[in-house]
Amino acid sequence: MTQEAAEHIAATLRDTRTEKGWTQGQLAAALGTSQSAIARMEQGKQNLSLKMIQRLETIFGRSIVNVGRPQMTHLRIEGGRTLSGAVDVNSSKNAGVALLCASLINRGTTVLRRLARIEEVNRIVEVLTSIGVECTWLNDTDLQLRRPAELNLGAMDVEAARRTRSVLMLLGPLLDEAGEYRLPYAGGCDLGTRSVEPHMQALRQFGLSVEATAGFYAVQAPKPDAQHRSFVLTERGDTVTENAIMAAAHREGTTVIRNASPNYMVQDLCFYLQMLGVKIEGVGTTTLKITGQSLVDVDIEYFPSEDPIEAMSLITAGIVTNSEVTIRRVPIEFMEIELATLEQMGQQLEVSGEYMARNGRTRLVDVTTKPSELRAPEDKIHPMPFPGLNIDNLPFFAVIAANAHGQTMIHDWVYENRAIYLTELNKLGAQVQLLDPHRIYVNGPTKWRAAEVGCPPALRPAACLLLAMLAARGVSELRNIYVIERGYEDLAERLNAIGAKVEYFQD
Repeated sequence: MTQEAAEHIAATLRDTRTEKGWTQGQLAAALGTSQSAIARMEQGKQNLSLKMIQRLETIFGRSIVNVGRPQMTHLRIEGGRTLSGAVDVNSSKNAGVALLCASLINRGTTVLRRLARIEEVNRIVEVLTSIGVECTWLNDTDLQLRRPAELNLGAMDVEAARRTRSVLMLLGPLLDEAGEYRLPYAGGCDLGTRSVEPHMQALRQFGLSVEATAGFYAVQAPKPDAQHRSFVLTERGDTVTENAIMAAAHREGTTVIRNASPNYMVQDLCFYLQMLGVKIEGVGTTTLKITGQSLVDVDIEYFPSEDPIEAMSLITAGIVTNSEVTIRRVPIEFMEIELATLEQMGQQLEVSGEYMARNGRTRLVDVTTKPSELRAPEDKIHPMPFPGLNIDNLPFFAVIAANAHGQTMIHDWVYENRAIYLTELNKLGAQVQLLDPHRIYVNGPTKWRAAEVGCPPALRPAACLLLAMLAARGVSELRNIYVIERGYEDLAERLNAIGAKVEYFQD
């Protein structure tokens, strides 16, 4: 980059930040860096990578390099390479988002160690910063959060809030925050109709009233109480359960939640709240008994556990490239059905002994993939609530089944549209037949071929395309990868560390 170009970017960055009304500290928090780094950027004294420029453009919603024309970032993949070596699983995206929201319950200082540095986290950090939370990155992975005595909910960054469905998870921790406020409609992946009604049904148990208006939810908060309450969730959803848990954490009475999700991110949330002094019985089961506190003021540090969905992504990379790769720090409790299904398909795996995650509660193993000849399973592959096969891990079996001999039915009964997005694998040579919005047949084995494909608007199907491109000989292009950046931290770089050849580029 020339000095002239660097100075132009620096000036554009300064002007754009000023127009948005942000301080350097606020931009640093949204970007996940230090205020001094922002100062160097705005002086033209810090080299900016393509990925950093992309993150700035995403935050501001405009181009930093060529003003007036938003730029999208793409991936170029040289496929057909054998992978080798070892890679660690990062901390959970879904747990990290829940913990960011739960930090609002704490009047003390929360430090989240080794937090996933992904766009979904960036969006929530932007929202928290806009309402007055001090969000300070202590280094590349540790985030310190401290909320003010009163949050400024009227100043919420609407643009950031609309770009994430996770904004719904503020309803629980904000239960007693203000008499009335507005919350922007949730965004995120396009996965068909994912009703917010289960959230509302759960939170009505605490007296919360939510009315949908033009582009916003109008929220009427209940008065604090110490009542005992017991209710059943009509949907055993992860985020619904988390919202109900965070609402109950405010209340000194005892709340019993039945048909609760016991999934990995819910358990991480419970472990954090227990460290805050909230009494929670039944963690890991479908019945939770919670006795909250009206005031929590604790200085705490917490390590979110590793992500089983990222673990499955990396295991899939080893399988589809027929490689021997070791994936370290796999949360085995949340991967047992997936690994058993793979072994039934003929996949050879080596699994190490167990050891503890940094949170002291989650059991980890190392998993090594071996070159194997796969066969289609005798029965369909479908997800179930934990301890079944995780719904977010299901799409990876479409890529794996494409490498297997025979026909595999995959039944994605939760989402209306996600199965449709998996037919994009056909552009890379797969034989995926759509039966209806929830079911596909995958016929294999596949002779993968390179192609240029646009990312579908759903995280896991987009990641599946990237993984298939690793197996396709030749050069593929995966275009507009923002949806992948929402859920994965430096996925391309980490795949390259085990022998892939993936590079970022812009038009």
